[in-house]
Amino acid sequence: MNFESVLNFVKKSAVKRILFLPHAVRQMSKPDRMISAKEIRQAIEHGEVIENYPEDPRGSSCLILCIKTTRPIHVVCSPKEEYLAIITAYLPDKEDWNNNFRVRKIL
Repeated sequence: MNFESVLNFVKKSAVKRILFLPHAVRQMSKPDRMISAKEIRQAIEHGEVIENYPEDPRGSSCLILCIKTTRPIHVVCSPKEEYLAIITAYLPDKEDWNNNFRVRKIL
């Protein structure tokens, strides 16, 4: 599945329901992040898939980057037929990413 198809499935799943997994809630709530559900929704609506993980043991998932929010955000999510599971969300670090947070630096 190409990135555009993955993003379309993510958006269709999100329209039905967004489920924030406990790990995502913990990561979003860290004092140095404080990522809101609104920012996650904006990332889903305006972001782009930059990595796809079709073989993820938890189920197919992907990494979305959104730079149209007030700050860059990465969201890892897993689209299902009935809902979109938000696995985690974080603020990408320039130390770890190239190309405006789109490509991982090889360390």
